[in-house]
Amino acid sequence: MIDIIVPVFNEGANILKLFAKVGQAIKSSKRVTVIYDYDEDNTVPVAREHMGEYGYEIRLQRNLIARGALNAIKTGFQVSTEDKVLVIMADLSDSLEIADKMAELLDNGYDLVCGSRYMSGGKQHGGPLLKGLFSRCAGVSLHILTRIPTRDVTNSFKMYSRRVLERFTVESTGGFELGIELTVKAYVHGMRVTEIPSQWYDRAEGESNFKMWKWLPKYLRWYFYCIGKTWFGRNKKA
Repeated sequence: MIDIIVPVFNEGANILKLFAKVGQAIKSSKRVTVIYDYDEDNTVPVAREHMGEYGYEIRLQRNLIARGALNAIKTGFQVSTEDKVLVIMADLSDSLEIADKMAELLDNGYDLVCGSRYMSGGKQHGGPLLKGLFSRCAGVSLHILTRIPTRDVTNSFKMYSRRVLERFTVESTGGFELGIELTVKAYVHGMRVTEIPSQWYDRAEGESNFKMWKWLPKYLRWYFYCIGKTWFGRNKKA
Protein backbone atom coordinates (compact mmCIF):
# COMPACT_ATOMS: atom_id res chain seq x y z
CA MET A 1 0.00 0.00 0.00
CA ILE A 2 1.20 3.49 -0.87
CA ASP A 3 0.06 6.41 1.28
CA ILE A 4 -0.25 9.35 -1.12
CA ILE A 5 -0.12 12.81 0.45
CA VAL A 6 -1.65 15.73 -1.47
CA PRO A 7 -1.38 19.25 0.03
CA VAL A 8 -4.02 21.54 -1.50
CA PHE A 9 -5.00 25.18 -1.59
CA ASN A 10 -8.11 25.91 -3.65
CA GLU A 11 -7.51 23.08 -6.13
CA GLY A 12 -11.21 22.49 -6.87
CA ALA A 13 -10.56 22.79 -10.61
CA ASN A 14 -7.89 20.08 -10.53
CA ILE A 15 -8.74 17.60 -7.81
CA LEU A 16 -11.06 15.28 -9.77
CA LYS A 17 -8.57 15.15 -12.63
CA LEU A 18 -5.93 14.21 -10.10
CA PHE A 19 -8.08 11.43 -8.60
CA ALA A 20 -8.66 10.00 -12.08
CA LYS A 21 -4.97 10.26 -12.96
CA VAL A 22 -3.94 8.47 -9.75
CA GLY A 23 -6.36 5.66 -10.51
CA GLN A 24 -5.12 5.28 -14.07
CA ALA A 25 -1.38 5.69 -13.52
CA ILE A 26 -0.71 3.92 -10.22
CA LYS A 27 -1.50 0.20 -10.23
CA SER A 28 -0.24 -0.49 -6.69
CA SER A 29 -2.66 -0.54 -3.78
CA LYS A 30 -3.01 3.06 -2.64
CA ARG A 31 -4.75 5.54 -0.38
CA VAL A 32 -4.90 9.28 -1.09
CA THR A 33 -5.04 11.80 1.75
CA VAL A 34 -5.94 15.36 0.74
CA ILE A 35 -4.63 17.88 3.27
CA TYR A 36 -6.38 21.26 3.37
CA ASP A 37 -5.91 24.34 5.56
CA TYR A 38 -9.46 25.57 6.13
CA ASP A 39 -13.01 24.37 5.53
CA GLU A 40 -13.72 27.06 2.93
CA ASP A 41 -11.04 25.72 0.58
CA ASN A 42 -12.84 25.03 -2.71
CA THR A 43 -11.13 21.64 -2.99
CA VAL A 44 -13.11 20.23 -0.06
CA PRO A 45 -16.70 20.14 -1.37
CA VAL A 46 -15.63 18.83 -4.78
CA ALA A 47 -13.50 16.07 -3.28
CA ARG A 48 -16.12 15.15 -0.66
CA GLU A 49 -18.87 14.77 -3.26
CA HIS A 50 -16.87 12.48 -5.55
CA MET A 51 -14.34 10.69 -3.32
CA GLY A 52 -16.21 7.38 -3.46
CA GLU A 53 -16.11 7.08 -7.24
CA TYR A 54 -12.54 6.04 -7.97
CA GLY A 55 -12.07 2.51 -6.64
CA TYR A 56 -9.48 3.35 -4.00
CA GLU A 57 -9.60 5.06 -0.60
CA ILE A 58 -9.61 8.87 -0.54
CA ARG A 59 -9.51 10.80 2.73
CA LEU A 60 -9.91 14.47 3.57
CA GLN A 61 -7.72 15.69 6.42
CA ARG A 62 -7.56 19.19 7.81
CA ASN A 63 -4.07 20.51 8.46
CA LEU A 64 -3.23 19.71 12.09
CA ILE A 65 -0.40 22.20 12.55
CA ALA A 66 -0.68 25.57 10.81
CA ARG A 67 -1.51 26.81 7.34
CA GLY A 68 0.86 26.24 4.46
CA ALA A 69 2.19 23.48 2.24
CA LEU A 70 4.99 22.49 4.60
CA ASN A 71 2.63 21.87 7.49
CA ALA A 72 0.15 20.12 5.23
CA ILE A 73 2.85 17.65 4.21
CA LYS A 74 3.94 17.22 7.84
CA THR A 75 0.31 16.51 8.75
CA GLY A 76 0.18 13.95 5.95
CA PHE A 77 3.25 12.23 7.35
CA GLN A 78 1.66 12.19 10.82
CA VAL A 79 -1.57 10.53 9.68
CA SER A 80 0.09 8.11 7.25
CA THR A 81 0.46 4.52 8.41
CA GLU A 82 2.04 2.67 5.50
CA ASP A 83 5.69 1.85 4.81
CA LYS A 84 5.65 3.84 1.56
CA VAL A 85 4.62 7.50 1.52
CA LEU A 86 4.46 9.50 -1.72
CA VAL A 87 4.09 13.29 -1.86
CA ILE A 88 2.41 14.66 -4.98
CA MET A 89 0.98 18.00 -6.03
CA ALA A 90 -2.69 18.50 -6.92
CA ASP A 91 -1.86 20.53 -10.04
CA LEU A 92 -1.16 17.41 -12.17
CA SER A 93 2.51 18.36 -12.50
CA ASP A 94 4.00 15.00 -11.51
CA SER A 95 4.50 11.91 -13.70
CA LEU A 96 2.55 9.50 -11.55
CA GLU A 97 3.23 6.57 -13.88
CA ILE A 98 6.62 6.09 -12.18
CA ALA A 99 5.10 5.62 -8.71
CA ASP A 100 4.93 1.82 -9.06
CA LYS A 101 8.64 1.74 -9.91
CA MET A 102 9.35 3.96 -6.90
CA ALA A 103 7.50 1.49 -4.69
CA GLU A 104 9.45 -1.40 -6.19
CA LEU A 105 12.73 0.34 -5.38
CA LEU A 106 11.66 0.78 -1.75
CA ASP A 107 10.78 -2.92 -1.64
CA ASN A 108 14.31 -3.62 -2.88
CA GLY A 109 15.94 -1.80 0.02
CA TYR A 110 16.05 1.88 -0.87
CA ASP A 111 14.96 4.38 1.76
CA LEU A 112 14.01 7.35 -0.45
CA VAL A 113 13.29 7.59 -4.17
CA CYS A 114 13.41 10.95 -5.95
CA GLY A 115 11.61 11.79 -9.15
CA SER A 116 14.29 13.53 -11.22
CA ARG A 117 13.72 16.06 -14.00
CA TYR A 118 17.43 16.57 -14.54
CA MET A 119 18.75 13.07 -15.21
CA SER A 120 18.68 11.29 -18.56
CA GLY A 121 15.04 10.61 -19.46
CA GLY A 122 13.66 13.32 -17.20
CA LYS A 123 12.30 16.67 -18.34
CA GLN A 124 10.58 19.84 -17.18
CA HIS A 125 7.79 21.15 -19.38
CA GLY A 126 7.10 24.85 -18.92
CA GLY A 127 7.13 26.78 -15.68
CA PRO A 128 9.02 29.98 -14.77
CA LEU A 129 12.41 30.06 -16.46
CA LEU A 130 14.32 31.50 -13.49
CA LYS A 131 12.82 29.04 -11.01
CA GLY A 132 13.72 26.14 -13.28
CA LEU A 133 17.26 27.42 -13.76
CA PHE A 134 17.86 27.74 -10.02
CA SER A 135 16.40 24.29 -9.38
CA ARG A 136 18.51 22.62 -12.07
CA CYS A 137 21.72 24.36 -11.02
CA ALA A 138 21.17 23.50 -7.37
CA GLY A 139 20.37 19.85 -8.03
CA VAL A 140 23.10 19.13 -10.56
CA SER A 141 25.82 21.05 -8.69
CA LEU A 142 25.00 19.35 -5.38
CA HIS A 143 25.18 15.97 -7.12
CA ILE A 144 28.62 16.87 -8.50
CA LEU A 145 29.95 18.37 -5.27
CA THR A 146 28.72 15.73 -2.82
CA ARG A 147 27.82 12.69 -4.96
CA ILE A 148 24.31 12.72 -3.51
CA PRO A 149 22.56 10.19 -5.80
CA THR A 150 19.98 12.56 -7.26
CA ARG A 151 20.29 15.52 -9.60
CA ASP A 152 16.91 16.92 -8.54
CA VAL A 153 17.11 17.34 -4.80
CA THR A 154 14.55 20.19 -4.75
CA ASN A 155 11.75 18.21 -6.42
CA SER A 156 8.87 17.54 -4.01
CA PHE A 157 7.85 14.42 -5.95
CA LYS A 158 9.49 11.80 -3.74
CA MET A 159 8.57 8.49 -2.13
CA TYR A 160 9.71 8.01 1.46
CA SER A 161 10.10 4.83 3.44
CA ARG A 162 8.72 4.72 6.94
CA ARG A 163 12.35 4.39 8.09
CA VAL A 164 13.14 7.92 6.88
CA LEU A 165 10.02 9.47 8.37
CA GLU A 166 10.61 7.88 11.76
CA ARG A 167 14.32 8.65 11.93
CA PHE A 168 14.39 12.39 11.27
CA THR A 169 12.67 15.36 12.90
CA VAL A 170 11.61 17.89 10.29
CA GLU A 171 13.29 21.25 10.93
CA SER A 172 12.03 23.04 7.81
CA THR A 173 10.04 26.20 8.41
CA GLY A 174 8.45 27.10 5.09
CA GLY A 175 7.62 26.27 1.52
CA PHE A 176 8.56 22.89 0.12
CA GLU A 177 12.03 22.76 1.68
CA LEU A 178 11.05 19.60 3.56
CA GLY A 179 11.83 17.55 0.44
CA ILE A 180 15.43 18.71 0.19
CA GLU A 181 15.88 18.49 3.98
CA LEU A 182 14.87 14.84 4.27
CA THR A 183 16.81 13.89 1.14
CA VAL A 184 20.11 15.36 2.28
CA LYS A 185 19.64 14.08 5.83
CA ALA A 186 18.97 10.58 4.57
CA TYR A 187 22.06 10.73 2.36
CA VAL A 188 24.54 12.13 4.88
CA HIS A 189 23.36 9.63 7.50
CA GLY A 190 24.06 6.67 5.25
CA MET A 191 20.56 5.77 4.11
CA ARG A 192 19.95 4.56 0.56
CA VAL A 193 18.72 7.31 -1.79
CA THR A 194 18.16 6.96 -5.53
CA GLU A 195 16.43 8.72 -8.42
CA ILE A 196 14.43 7.77 -11.49
CA PRO A 197 13.51 9.93 -14.50
CA SER A 198 10.45 12.09 -13.99
CA GLN A 199 8.50 14.46 -16.21
CA TRP A 200 7.20 17.71 -14.71
CA TYR A 201 4.37 19.73 -16.29
CA ASP A 202 3.41 23.30 -15.48
CA ARG A 203 -0.11 23.65 -14.12
CA ALA A 204 -2.99 24.26 -16.52
CA GLU A 205 -5.54 25.37 -13.89
CA GLY A 206 -5.23 27.61 -10.82
CA GLU A 207 -2.25 29.57 -9.55
CA SER A 208 1.06 28.37 -8.16
CA ASN A 209 1.80 29.22 -4.52
CA PHE A 210 5.55 28.82 -4.93
CA LYS A 211 7.43 31.87 -3.54
CA MET A 212 10.97 31.50 -4.87
CA TRP A 213 12.65 34.55 -3.36
CA LYS A 214 11.05 34.02 0.05
CA TRP A 215 11.97 30.34 0.20
CA LEU A 216 15.38 30.41 -1.50
CA PRO A 217 17.35 30.94 1.76
CA LYS A 218 15.59 27.91 3.26
CA TYR A 219 16.65 25.73 0.34
CA LEU A 220 20.22 27.05 0.52
CA ARG A 221 20.40 26.09 4.19
CA TRP A 222 20.08 22.40 3.28
CA TYR A 223 22.27 22.75 0.20
CA PHE A 224 25.19 23.92 2.33
CA TYR A 225 24.30 21.49 5.11
CA CYS A 226 24.85 18.65 2.65
CA ILE A 227 28.16 20.12 1.45
CA GLY A 228 29.38 20.66 5.01
CA LYS A 229 28.47 17.20 6.22
CA THR A 230 29.99 15.54 3.16
CA TRP A 231 33.20 17.52 2.76
CA PHE A 232 34.13 17.59 6.43
CA GLY A 233 33.54 13.92 7.11
CA ARG A 234 30.61 14.16 9.49
CA ASN A 235 28.20 12.17 7.35
CA LYS A 236 28.24 9.11 9.61
CA LYS A 237 26.97 10.92 12.69
CA ALA A 238 23.31 10.58 13.65
